[in-house]
Amino acid sequence: MGVVVRPLTRNEIAARFDDLAHLRITVFRAWPYLYDGDPAYERDYLKTYLAAPGAFVCGALDGDALVGAATASPLAEHKEEFAEPFAAQGPAVEDFFYFGESVLLPQYRGHGVGVRFFEEREAEARRQGFSRCVFSAVIRPADHPMRPKDYVPLDGFWRNRGYQRVPGLSTTYRWKDVDDSAESDKPMEYWMRDLG
Repeated sequence: MGVVVRPLTRNEIAARFDDLAHLRITVFRAWPYLYDGDPAYERDYLKTYLAAPGAFVCGALDGDALVGAATASPLAEHKEEFAEPFAAQGPAVEDFFYFGESVLLPQYRGHGVGVRFFEEREAEARRQGFSRCVFSAVIRPADHPMRPKDYVPLDGFWRNRGYQRVPGLSTTYRWKDVDDSAESDKPMEYWMRDLG
């Protein structure tokens, strides 16, 4: 595949703002997020996120088309919902580089782009002086009616990258599912890695 994976400059991010929003809406509409995306919300979310001084975006480009993206920032600069459990349970928020979304169009999966997204964000964590990375993932019931029969969780992929689920550390985040009429809280678990 002719996909190039590389960090995006601030100017490139600004120029591709709508592309990032569209990617999030498209990819997160599928299981397990089932996110019923809203362009206005996306613009607000991305604007707030990208205002963080340590914000980082890595893009996957097929020619000029943005077909995937992965984001990260210091946890202390990310959404409050994701930092709160750390403040309450002891791990210092300031110690962690937080991985936000990793979104890739389905036809580009299985060719190493996801691995590159992790490598690029880990390299950025080190560049900014962090030795610990963390991300969160939605928890859905195994018997959820919209769970695809052939769904394979990403747990194995994350473990292969050196990440482990953090027992007892969780949060919630609100969004509207595709089959709901209103937003609701979704439980989120954390996965962590010491870069060493």
